[in-house]
Amino acid sequence: MSTPAPITTEDEARAYVANWAAPSGMEVLSGYIAALLDENGRQNLISKPSEAQLWQRHIADSAQLLEHVSRETREKPPGPWLDLGTGPGLPGMVIAILQPQIDVVLVESRARRVEFLQTCVRSLGLANCRIEGQRLEITDPFDSWIISARAFAPLEKLLRLSAPFSTSSTKFLLPKGRSAAHELQSVKPSIRRLFHVKQSLTDPEAGIIVSQ
Repeated sequence: MSTPAPITTEDEARAYVANWAAPSGMEVLSGYIAALLDENGRQNLISKPSEAQLWQRHIADSAQLLEHVSRETREKPPGPWLDLGTGPGLPGMVIAILQPQIDVVLVESRARRVEFLQTCVRSLGLANCRIEGQRLEITDPFDSWIISARAFAPLEKLLRLSAPFSTSSTKFLLPKGRSAAHELQSVKPSIRRLFHVKQSLTDPEAGIIVSQ
């Protein structure tokens, strides 16, 4: 599989995301983006400066995780996709919107963000998206196909907290921004050898920690 070109503009980001969208996915995504920007005026879901690059910084940045999942398992997922500390639904809700055959579980403990997520699920008709509005530690465990987390916890802590939800076949997709390589190097070798860093398509200095 060839590596996609880096995404450097909003138009490129929008076109990239459209390639991943199921029929009507871009229309649903537009509804989510409108809700996100509206709610951002009431609570700090994303940084104000990043609103001008929302497609690149948040939507394409989320969608690119699908690059690291085989087509066969995307089409027939063997289990749910678990997104930890999802905040406003990044990346989990974007994945649920683009790929409605994937069941996505979003974990978020902050009440106002949970309310926003639940409103989006209802208004956008996301039957494949479930919100767990509580801390991960008190969420009933289940076997996850994929575990993602954009800004949840350092790698070793994340692995410890998510252990009840992971199996030997669970794939981890962890966007870590510009600290990815440093974070992976800082963990003990027994953990380090299980992961590698992939270049982000949306930021030349950012990386995604991916399990082997």
